[in-house]
Amino acid sequence: MELFNWLLSSADSTLRLAVPLIFAAMAGIFSERAGVVDIGLEGKMLFAAFVAAAVSYVTGNPWLGLFAAVLGSMLLALVHGYASITQKGDQIISGLAVNFFASGMTITLGHAWFERGGQTPTLQSEQRFLPSELPGAEWLGDTVPYLGPLYRDVISGHNILVYLAFVAAILTWWVLFRTRFGLRLRAVGEEPNAIDTAGISVVWLRYRAVLIAGLLCGLAGAYLSTAQNAAFGKEMTAGQGYIALAAVIFGKWQPRNALLACLLFGFLSALETRMQGVDIPLIGVLPTQVFSALPYVLTVVLLAGFIGKAVAPKAIGRPYEKER
Repeated sequence: MELFNWLLSSADSTLRLAVPLIFAAMAGIFSERAGVVDIGLEGKMLFAAFVAAAVSYVTGNPWLGLFAAVLGSMLLALVHGYASITQKGDQIISGLAVNFFASGMTITLGHAWFERGGQTPTLQSEQRFLPSELPGAEWLGDTVPYLGPLYRDVISGHNILVYLAFVAAILTWWVLFRTRFGLRLRAVGEEPNAIDTAGISVVWLRYRAVLIAGLLCGLAGAYLSTAQNAAFGKEMTAGQGYIALAAVIFGKWQPRNALLACLLFGFLSALETRMQGVDIPLIGVLPTQVFSALPYVLTVVLLAGFIGKAVAPKAIGRPYEKER
């Protein structure tokens, strides 16, 4: 029973830690399926996290913070789109510029507005997205063995953004593979000239994909500072945008596979706290830094060739040049 409770607790932490990765991975899939490399996931998440916390603190309304975070992230997405789509600039450089901008601007604005070394003040309960129980969680948890505690301790008890992350993953799959827009989006990442020949604007399609990516990154950033945490902290994304991009590659640009990769990274991150001070047979107590490094080590190991051949969209990273 103790093992079962540990598994439930680990699964609960896994879901919470995977949420920003899921949002960012779905954002990366939209952008890269349209042929636009999005290294700037990290920067958009970081900027959105700051905006969400700042606006939520000033207005006292986390929904206004969420809206502002999405808007700020989409503005950065537009900058990336203008540089890489309209001006046909290097998409990697443009994405890195977004990351550098967000890293410096959040610290500068945080210091100027709140004088807390680049951080925002702690948010009160009414300024955050708080967990809520689903109907019947307590009753099922006490009366139905195994499935009841699973529903009460893992499925229930999350804030709305956690559930929205999984809805976003399902919608990403549905939009890409069950709608005309998704068909055109995937086609523009493979053969943009064919799309242009059919009378469809390649530029407008790519802009829409980049804006959707900005929206999802805004949700990821808002979750970090107003749901998972109660304030914005300097560089609080801690490389999660890059991990999400790795999840996109692991998942071979498929929403379902990317979702599973994000859950794996979430589980490895959960181990960091679960394994502190635990005496492992024949090994002993490992330093917490070992578990902190696990997601990043796994990224390197899997990218070294253990995930099979991952074939990116043919036109990814290539500025569109209209044939004459």
